[in-house]
Amino acid sequence: MKPAPTHHSRVFGSPWEGVYGTHIESARHFGKHWHAVYGLGLVEHGAQSSASGRGTVEAYAGDLITTNPGEVHDGQPLGGPSRRWRMVYLDPGVVASMVGDPTSTGLQALELTRPVIQDARLAQVLLRLLDQLERRDAGLAWSSAEALACEELLVHTCALLLEGHAGAPRSHGVDANVQQVRDRLADAPLEPPTLTQMALMAGVSKYQLLRRFEKCYGVTPYAWLLQHRAERASGLIRRGESLALAAASCGFADQSHMTRTFARQFGYSPGALRKAAVPRVHSDSRLQ
Repeated sequence: MKPAPTHHSRVFGSPWEGVYGTHIESARHFGKHWHAVYGLGLVEHGAQSSASGRGTVEAYAGDLITTNPGEVHDGQPLGGPSRRWRMVYLDPGVVASMVGDPTSTGLQALELTRPVIQDARLAQVLLRLLDQLERRDAGLAWSSAEALACEELLVHTCALLLEGHAGAPRSHGVDANVQQVRDRLADAPLEPPTLTQMALMAGVSKYQLLRRFEKCYGVTPYAWLLQHRAERASGLIRRGESLALAAASCGFADQSHMTRTFARQFGYSPGALRKAAVPRVHSDSRLQ
């Protein structure tokens, strides 16, 4: 029997709502998927090839990697059996707060311009931030001064990223009728419309709908729906919801179904995310 590909993952929380990180070493090939948050990471070892919103790209050790909310991407090892990377993920509202609009969702405000970046200064600050967050996650005591220093690192990281590598969102030419179908899926993830209903909504045949939807969003309506359910569940879990209730609330058949979807889409389990989640018990846990 062929052994399973190497895969080790950790999820670590932060003192702030809407900010968390991962540390992954993996030989897995991740299929097309997307996240509801911004991602900024560093390839520490090996290399990977991935599809992105700007075509196929390659990232090597020392390179920074990014994803925008809703940007479809995949990933596989390049030139070796596996690769290792660390990421910090930021809710759109956190990014919006960095540019002076804490009330905005940030979804349409900014777009990271490149999926792979070479920026030594940003990489250095990001590494310091990730080291501090992992140190905290390991249970090492933090003083109030250390917490302040870490928050400064977060703000500095975001400032360097947004000042040097972000701009106004591009016009992606999304078909308005297909976007209406996508919005309908997002509004009713537990009771999605049939393919026939979606085709009628868009005014095209079912085959044309599949082609247009995948052209606009990178995946089929069913795949988009599963990923949307996983993103919703991730948000609930990070806010302290139990795994069972998150699975039921987001349309998964059971907790095991949610776990399998997380493994394919995120590379870690819902349990790992729940362990890293920090309950919102202090008003100053929000970044303003």
